[in-house]
This record gives sequence, C-alpha cells and structure tokens, in this order.
Amino acid sequence: MSILQTIGVRIAGVGSAVPPRRLTNKDLEKLIDTSDEWIVKRTGIHERRVVDPETEGTFTLARDALKEALDNSGMKGSDLDLVILGSVTSEMTCPSTACRIVDALGAVPAPAFDLVAACSGFVYSINIADSLIRSGRFRCVGVIGCDAMSTMVDYSERSVSILFGDAAGAAVLVADEDPTLGCLYQSMYSDGGLWKSLYAPRRPQEVHESDKDNPIRLNNLRMNGREVYKFAVVKFQDVIREALEETGLTVDDISQFVVHQSNTRIIDAAKERLGLPDEKVYINIDHYGNSSGGSVGLCLAQLWEAGKIKRDEYIMMVAIGGGMTWCANIWKV
Repeated sequence: MSILQTIGVRIAGVGSAVPPRRLTNKDLEKLIDTSDEWIVKRTGIHERRVVDPETEGTFTLARDALKEALDNSGMKGSDLDLVILGSVTSEMTCPSTACRIVDALGAVPAPAFDLVAACSGFVYSINIADSLIRSGRFRCVGVIGCDAMSTMVDYSERSVSILFGDAAGAAVLVADEDPTLGCLYQSMYSDGGLWKSLYAPRRPQEVHESDKDNPIRLNNLRMNGREVYKFAVVKFQDVIREALEETGLTVDDISQFVVHQSNTRIIDAAKERLGLPDEKVYINIDHYGNSSGGSVGLCLAQLWEAGKIKRDEYIMMVAIGGGMTWCANIWKV
C-alpha cells in the first residue's frame, strides 16, 4: 500500500554485528555428506558465521548491532522510544529479547517487542516502525533484524545445515519534517497454509504427517527445499513488480535493491526476469549464508558503510520467509 505522507521518517544510522567464527563448506564436509562444489552450485554459499553458544547469541548480536546504529547516528539508548526486534531465534519467549536490549542500552522505559516473521522479520519490523512514527506516537525507533540460526540447525543433516548463518542488522529511524522521506510504499503478506514447508516443531505432535520420517531432531529447522524454492522465486519477483507498479517507479529509479540473501539462484532469477542490474543488487550470501531476519539489515548496513546508499535516493527492501511470509518496501533515504 502507498503511505500517506504527513510526517517524514529518516534513517539516522545503521549498524550490524556478526560472530567472528567462520563455518566453511570444507568444515561441513567433515560433518555431513556434502561438498564445497555441491553447496556453491546450489546456493552460492562458501562460508557462514556462527555464534559460540557459550558466549554469543541473538541477544548479544542484536544488542551490538543496535549499539552500532546508535553510535552511527550520534544518539544514545535514552533517545529511543521504541525497540522492535525481528527474530525467530530469541533465547527466551519471556522476557522478549527486545526488552533485554532496552535495558542493556539504557533505553528504559521504552516499549519493546520481538516480532516473528522468519526471514521477513527486519522488513516487517521497519515497515511497522515507519507507520508508527508517521502516526505521531513515536519519534525515535530502533529496529533490529537478528537470527542465530546455528542454534536451531541440526548439523547431522545437510538439507538445512548448509544454508544458514548468524548475523544482525539494525537501523535507527527518526521523525523528520520532510514528509517525502521514509517509506513511500510497503507490502506485507502471509500464507499460514504453507507452514509445513519451513518450520521448527518442538513436540512430536507438531510434526506434520507428511514429515514423520524426517530425521531432523525436534527444536530444529525443517525445510522442504523444493517447495520453498518454487514459492520464493515467484513471490520474490511478485513483490518487486508490485512495488514498482504501485509507485510508478522503474528499476532505473531505484538505486539499490536490498534483498534477503536466501539463495543466489532465487536472486539471479529475479535479476534476469525483472532486468535488475548487478550493481544494484547487493550479494553477501557467499560469506554470510542465509542469516534469516538478520539478512536484509546486514545488507543495508554494509551498503550504507560502503557509501552506496545516498540521501534523496530510492531503495527497495525485499524478503521472503517462513510462515510463509513475504514483504517489500520502497524508501526515500
């Protein structure tokens, strides 16, 4: 939907955090029946980052990413009046990780909540934050996308373990007097009927009937790769095409397409069919894997740091995730 322009929303700063440990395809060759060549051909991934579960996790990565975004914007935790964390790997359901971050960064008593939309988490969250600022209720919102996917991956099985890594990306959004700044278009969708394509059951009764023979352990991610791939290829292109049609913009008008790093084949298909130039579609999946909710935020932060996102230009964010969920937005930065 198009956004009523009354209050502008400016991205004041961005940040990211990734764990130092690298898990390469060669490392995975020692754990499961796979090869570097097989993984690269099907996903484009050479390595991914993974947390040390003793000292790192969603909380530490998300906290550090938002701290960097605050530093980048010249602000402090007490300036925040809301924190939203898009994540599917929070250590606890109560308290929310976002509440712990508010405390850790000195933002008390700002409200905070975790949002679960899998790989769409950051884009969902930044869309909601933009809408809340435009409502006049909030003026400074910290948005984080973060997942420590290695904590819910069964490394004895290759269908999922080769794909995922751990990362966080964050942005500080502030109200601005220029009503043309911020999200001029956003879309968010879901289809719960497709839940069994990508899910993490906790109890035996939550395992879908068609998935009873799956060897992956409970509390770990299960994926029907073929179904997810077919869904993602279609929806990824649909939301980009829809956003351009609704706003009257063209590919030439968008300076950067900040897209979820799910699989290079999915991204390449969209580039070919929609005519997206290589220089406008940032790729980092080769070094970070699919970091789920952390993916788009990490790309945004890296593009920002590289000087590829400039004021008064349009960018588009796109993500597809479990649920299934899919979403997009167009921002004037």
